[in-house]
Amino acid sequence: MPRGKSSSGGSLFYRRKHSWRRDELVSRSTLHLLDFDDGTPPEHAWRRKLSSHANRLKEFNVTFREAFKMMKLGLRLWSYVREEASQGRKAPIDPFTRESTKPSASQGVPLGGMGTGSISRGFRGEFKHWQITPGSCDMSPVMENQFSIFITREGGTKKYSSVLAPGQHDGLKKSSDDGISSWDWKLRGDRSTYHALFPRAWTVYDGEPDPELKLSCRQISPFIPHNYEESSLPVSVFVYTLVNTGKERAKVSLVMTWANSIGGLSHQSGGHVNEPFIGENGISGVLLHHKTANNNPPVTFAVAARENQNVDVTVLPIFGLSGESSVTAKEMWGTMVQGGCFDRDNFNAGPSMPSSVGDTVCAAVSASTWVEPHGRCTVVFSLAWSSPKVKFKKGSTYHRRYTKFYGTSPRSAINLAQDALMKYKHWEEEIDKWQTPILRDERFPEWYKITLFNELYFLVAGGTVWIDSDLSSSLPEDSDLPLHNSTCNSTVPLIGSSPPDFDDKENVGKFLYLEGVEYFMWCTYDVHFYASFALLDLFPKIELSIQRDFARAVLREDRTRVRFLADGTWGTRKVIGAVPHDLGAHDPWHELNAYNIHDTSRWKDLNPKFVLQVYRDFAATDDMSFGRDVWPAVCTAMEYIEQFDRDGDCMIENDGFPDQTYDAWTVLGVSAYCGCLWLAALQAAAAMARSLGHDDYADRCMVKFAKAKHVFEAKLWNGSYFNYDSGTSYSSHSIQADQLAGQWYTASSGLPPLFDEDRIKCTLQKIFDYNVMRVKGGRIGAVNGMHPNGKVDETCMQSREIWTGVTYSLAATMLLHGMEDQAFTTAQGIFLAGWSEEGYGYWFQTPEAWTIDGHYRSLIYMRPLAIWAMQHALSPPRAILEAPKGGRSESLVSKMQEFPAPNAPPRLEFYVVKPCREIAT
Repeated sequence: MPRGKSSSGGSLFYRRKHSWRRDELVSRSTLHLLDFDDGTPPEHAWRRKLSSHANRLKEFNVTFREAFKMMKLGLRLWSYVREEASQGRKAPIDPFTRESTKPSASQGVPLGGMGTGSISRGFRGEFKHWQITPGSCDMSPVMENQFSIFITREGGTKKYSSVLAPGQHDGLKKSSDDGISSWDWKLRGDRSTYHALFPRAWTVYDGEPDPELKLSCRQISPFIPHNYEESSLPVSVFVYTLVNTGKERAKVSLVMTWANSIGGLSHQSGGHVNEPFIGENGISGVLLHHKTANNNPPVTFAVAARENQNVDVTVLPIFGLSGESSVTAKEMWGTMVQGGCFDRDNFNAGPSMPSSVGDTVCAAVSASTWVEPHGRCTVVFSLAWSSPKVKFKKGSTYHRRYTKFYGTSPRSAINLAQDALMKYKHWEEEIDKWQTPILRDERFPEWYKITLFNELYFLVAGGTVWIDSDLSSSLPEDSDLPLHNSTCNSTVPLIGSSPPDFDDKENVGKFLYLEGVEYFMWCTYDVHFYASFALLDLFPKIELSIQRDFARAVLREDRTRVRFLADGTWGTRKVIGAVPHDLGAHDPWHELNAYNIHDTSRWKDLNPKFVLQVYRDFAATDDMSFGRDVWPAVCTAMEYIEQFDRDGDCMIENDGFPDQTYDAWTVLGVSAYCGCLWLAALQAAAAMARSLGHDDYADRCMVKFAKAKHVFEAKLWNGSYFNYDSGTSYSSHSIQADQLAGQWYTASSGLPPLFDEDRIKCTLQKIFDYNVMRVKGGRIGAVNGMHPNGKVDETCMQSREIWTGVTYSLAATMLLHGMEDQAFTTAQGIFLAGWSEEGYGYWFQTPEAWTIDGHYRSLIYMRPLAIWAMQHALSPPRAILEAPKGGRSESLVSKMQEFPAPNAPPRLEFYVVKPCREIAT
């Protein structure tokens, strides 16, 4: 891959790596000493000193003009938020309610597998961002949850004790003397470093608190591509590697303390019970049974360690924070300082009495060992949480995916913790097999390799829910609802024998992930369009399952009346043939379209995006069963969107409101974004039809494609790029960063280009020169809109924003067209602004957008997973690479040459049948 200078004349990678090398933060001698049992952090990782300042993040503000334009929307939204709150529900979008803990640049690699209810862990060691209950996220850390160390040198002349986290945290000094403020918070962090490469993280303590003890903690979670069992497990492992460089033996005790809490004030709700347990293979610990509030399903934590001939495990099943507790946090600490372990009789204590309202109950597990002079030792802890049921606010309850393998008992937390301690080395072998080829690929810059893996944090921390359930028994009875086809003047039953059965044909359960922790909607489809490359590459069966859910939803209707907040009008929640914006919020799969700002049945991007995603997945997996099953929905979606071709020229038109994913950016007439998606959808539908044997349908798609392409280019091409739209607004001639989204998918799917290659490259170069390089020298990503005079388009909030996921997708498009230098320079802007030490502090919480001055909108957002579109471009799926000559692409090229633009194109009619019969002209 070419290196050197970009076409703009600037240095391609700004040569500074922006992620410290290992030996710049950790001495080489320490790295050498820790180089056993994988204790040394990897060569490529995101790194920080524990003493690094976690600055407060700055949120965006709307301008006065923007606020004035959105005033009526704001009033309606405020009223809606209050109405939902009165019903005990969270509104999908709520800009009015603020967390008590302001977000800071302190995030790190989250814990656990996917869809288990997640807990994040900051780079300084705090456990935070609790999302055990679907849709609920408490950002504040639970400071009782810590690892601590106690060291006594032989002879007792040297003693050290400290919490293994810096003590500069809010709230510590507010605790009573009997609470955790009485602990030794001695770690400064200037000699301790954090190294992250999702799904693992290493913390190296280079002589802190004991100058003669080197310590490494390796955090491991079972995120293993193509493994649909272990990747669903709610568990993490912490492997401590100890090296004694001193001349005396050292007794080292590590303690893991854990509060009976799921974040926020949940520890004070009362009714919580702790109990010790002794398991198999030397594994023992404490169970913490948490009684959740508001009738949510209970949660049981297991904190465990493994005993062997060198390691002794003892427990303190319960301690409190006040003097009224039978054992206080201060007394617990004193016991460890004095003896380095707890009383072994504590294992016989049995379950504790339920906690009182207002009290905090915690537990501690200690693992103690002697380390010889110049000796080494390994101590391993695990944390598991059993929350077998997922309950949504409107009543539906499901079992999580992991219960398929571990059952539904809360006590399965013991088995989860045990298996994690026995299997973590195998997990690491599988993770290494996945990551090593990419990490060793010299074509890729270091920042790209690191960020590629670390952006996957969202598949754990993005509010994911993974269930093991047959939805067919849960679906509402709606077999009497007709599917009306206005074109054919026919009525087909909505639910019955005609639509295909989509229930878990991939045998992986059902999967949900949020648009973002601030935008509470499951599987938001216009955003999934960007993010889905990660799932397609790593968990393709989950990706196909999600597409089946949407294919099924296309054929459904919900006649519930909904008020759309942008203009105050009322309409239908879900229209047949329209791809839903999302799978819902408080009753996903059943009550679709939680989004209610605009009427998304009038959006112009959702249906083409559905066709494009389905075809890309079909081409990448070569799964004919999937293709046949979703084909009726593809036909339905294609015909539905045709209604927006107002003048019969085969090109759809936008309707003068923000009717696409840029839902604050008005667009009118033929638009670069939606028009390009429509062209790509026509070609993709034709390719899929031909693969499934529906040649007549494919021919008609290509006739329409030829005519639509002519209209698109005639109305929008200006000699160097495609205009934003064909209207006369201030934005109409803007350079939109995302204008070639359709071509991105076309190239990603192995289809022929929509336009001449010269035009594609000319457009991409224009975007690079203006949207990328004219904004902070290319160091913050691609701004969405730029006027041809080089000024940022400030028509609305979104036109002036940099969207992280769109920047990644733009870079992927550049890669697909041989513009490697521009691609990596473009994408590196997101790394520099979001992940580098000189940036704004958005690591492991990449937002949807930031402004030119770096103020964020919507942290922890789905779209940045689009970095995996770059990897898709660099290493395409085998099925696409190995498509036979004369196959889909070449067949389409030859067919395209047969079809000049006709004057009267045929309509794309459909029948919802299985199998889909030849479509009549």
